[in-house]
Amino acid sequence: MSQTMLKVSGLRVAYGGIQAVKGASLEVRQGELVSLIGANGAGKTTTLKAITGIQPVADGDIEFLGRSIKGQGAWDLVKQGLVMVPEGRGTFTRMTITENLQMGAFTRNDKEIEDDIEKVFTLFPRLKERRHQLAGTMSGGEQQMLAMGRALMARPKVLLMDEPSMGLSPIMVDKIFEVVEDIHKQGVTVLLVEQNASRALQLADRGYVMDSGEITMEGEAKALLSDPKVRAAYLGE
Repeated sequence: MSQTMLKVSGLRVAYGGIQAVKGASLEVRQGELVSLIGANGAGKTTTLKAITGIQPVADGDIEFLGRSIKGQGAWDLVKQGLVMVPEGRGTFTRMTITENLQMGAFTRNDKEIEDDIEKVFTLFPRLKERRHQLAGTMSGGEQQMLAMGRALMARPKVLLMDEPSMGLSPIMVDKIFEVVEDIHKQGVTVLLVEQNASRALQLADRGYVMDSGEITMEGEAKALLSDPKVRAAYLGE
């Protein structure tokens, strides 16, 4: 069996008196693409924020590469190879595309940064065409490409993506999912949070279903995709 890259055990996260995540457990093994699906407000984004050190953990543990990382800051986790593409993209709007990509490599000091920028441009030709354009003047889909490219510049060992298709046109959604698949095929381990359950499970090796802060189902993605409960609740059938 492949090495477990990321393991979440009994995770609890609270906002004041509200329990947003209630004892969730999941794991991602090396080379996998794992999807976490669920309705809006289910606790998916909060789970990612807790994993990446943005949101404090009330209880439970998070292990990355076999070691507990609970309580560590996002900066330290990026240096270790745990990188997130946040919901809402979060690009540096007053910086150019190239500058945004350079920021993605801010924790690195090797000599291959320019080579990696060219790799991102190969993945997203549209970004190369507009490399000197300010990020804030780009469309939502283009900014999503940039956010993904910026995350890849950190050379992630595990890449977390939070709702990459949200608010995009159908054509751009297709492009984003194609790129997610390409990234995975290149050997990057991925945890994908998505409301588009059908597309997410079609790409994934395994999946987890989250409802009201709890993991209610888990299994092989194909099995979840054909499960009547999943189809009724998340695929509109």
